[in-house]
Amino acid sequence: MTDFFNEEKDFIKRVSKLSELSRNFFERAKEVDENGSFPFENMKELQQSGYTTLTIPKEFGGQEISLYELVRFQEVIAQGDGSTALSIGWHMGVVRNMYEANWQKETLKEVYNQLLNGALINGAATEPQTGSPTRGGKPQTTAEKNGENWVINGHKSFTTMSPVLDFFLVTASIKGTDEVGNFLIPKDCNGIRIENTWDSIALRGTGSNDVYFEAVEIPAHYFVEKLERRKKVNPWLLHIPACYLGIAGAAQTEAVTFAKNYSPNSINGTISDIPSVRAKIGEMELKMQTAKHFLYSVSKKWDESSVEQQSHLLPELSAVKLVVTNIAIEVVDIAMRIVGARSLSAKSPLQRYYRDVRAGLHNPPMDDMTIEQLAVKSLNEMNESK
Repeated sequence: MTDFFNEEKDFIKRVSKLSELSRNFFERAKEVDENGSFPFENMKELQQSGYTTLTIPKEFGGQEISLYELVRFQEVIAQGDGSTALSIGWHMGVVRNMYEANWQKETLKEVYNQLLNGALINGAATEPQTGSPTRGGKPQTTAEKNGENWVINGHKSFTTMSPVLDFFLVTASIKGTDEVGNFLIPKDCNGIRIENTWDSIALRGTGSNDVYFEAVEIPAHYFVEKLERRKKVNPWLLHIPACYLGIAGAAQTEAVTFAKNYSPNSINGTISDIPSVRAKIGEMELKMQTAKHFLYSVSKKWDESSVEQQSHLLPELSAVKLVVTNIAIEVVDIAMRIVGARSLSAKSPLQRYYRDVRAGLHNPPMDDMTIEQLAVKSLNEMNESK
C-alpha cells in the first residue's frame, strides 16, 4: 500500500480504498477508545496511502480535491473510527486553507514539500482562559520580535493529533500591538512541551492534549498570516459534520444489522418484521438522507461558485454543521432504541458512537452562533428587498 491516492484518480475507487482502510480502523477503535490511546497505525496507513496529501494544491504537487470529495472521503473514514476522521480532517482542512490564506509562496513551497512526504499539521488555537477562538477571545499566547526572529510563549488546549504533528499552526497576540497572527512552529523546535491531558469520554483517540510553547524561537517567515477581526469563510470546516455523519452511518448499519438478525423466541422471524422497529429504521434512513443531501449539495455549491459567491456562503456552511451534527445525534439515539439495553454494553460499538457523536456540539461553529448568523442573513435580505 504505497501512495494509492496519488496514483488512482477515480472517485469510486478512492472511496473503495478508504472503505477498506476504514474497516481496519474499526477493528482498532475499541482498543483505542478503552485505553484512551492514539490511533498511530491508522495515521500511518493514511500517510502511506497518500491520503494526507490530497488537499495540497496542484501548483505544489498535490491533487487539490474538491470540497465535495473531501466530505465524502471523511464520512467514510468516520464510519470506521470517528477519532481518526476528526483528527485527519483538521489536517486536511489546514493544508488547503493555508494556500487560500495567501501565505508567502516560498513558505508554502517549503511546507508543502514536507507534507507531500507525509508530514502532518494542525492548528493550536484554543486556550483554557479564552475558550473557543470562534468566540473572539484574544489569545494569551504571545509572539515577540527578537532580532529577525519571533519568540512564542503560551499554553494551548485541545490540540488534536498532538502526538504525531510535525507542524503546529499557533495563534498568538503580537506584543505591543492589538494584532493577532498565525505562527508556524515545527515540532523539533526547542521549548515545546506536550502534556497528556486529554481525558474526554468522547473521541478518546484524538490526542487533543495541552501544548506549552516556552520561549520557542522561529524565523521571521514563519509568521505566516495576520488574522483579521472579520472571520474569513472556511469551507474546509465541513470535515466536522462529515465526521459525525459517518459515525451516525455506522450506528445505522449496526442497528439495522441487529434488527435483521435478532429473533427473540416471543416472535416469529426477526425484530425487523415488527412495525414499530421498521418505523424507527425508516426514520433513521429519512434523517440520513436529509443530512447527506444538505452536506453534499452545499459542498457542491461551494465548488461551483465564483469567489464572490463563495464570500456569501458562511451562513449556509454554518447551517450544514448545525443540521448534520444534530441529525447525527438523533440517528444514534434511534439506533440505540432499536438495539435496546444491549447498546449500552461495553462490547457494543453503539455506546462509543453515542459518546463520540455528541462531541460535535462542541466543535465550531457553535449552534447559537449559527442561529445568529442566519438571523442576520434573513434580516439583511428583508431590508434589501424593501
